[in-house]
Amino acid sequence: MNSMKVKKGDKVQVIAGKDKGKQGTILRSVPTRNRVVVEGCGIVKKAVRPTQQNPQGGIISMEAPIHVSNVMLVCPSCGKPVRTGKRINDEGKKVRVCKKCGKDID
Repeated sequence: MNSMKVKKGDKVQVIAGKDKGKQGTILRSVPTRNRVVVEGCGIVKKAVRPTQQNPQGGIISMEAPIHVSNVMLVCPSCGKPVRTGKRINDEGKKVRVCKKCGKDID
């Protein structure tokens, strides 16, 4: 299992699929299936049975997981979708680095 280049809380842009161009934050990541759930992207309708929390039941809209290859990290300093690299910072921690502007992301 290889590590994913994005993690929960990152701002990403969708680069492929029906939601191409949309930006949102990652709500959940599923590294075993290489998928992420992005806020406001990949909306699907789901029929739910009545429960105590939702006595009405019915059809709800929810975000479905999309493949991690279809999203790109948005650099907080440039504001553009970028590739990332890794380097060791001054404290000896491994951090992600923006390939466009060269600034640390973490």
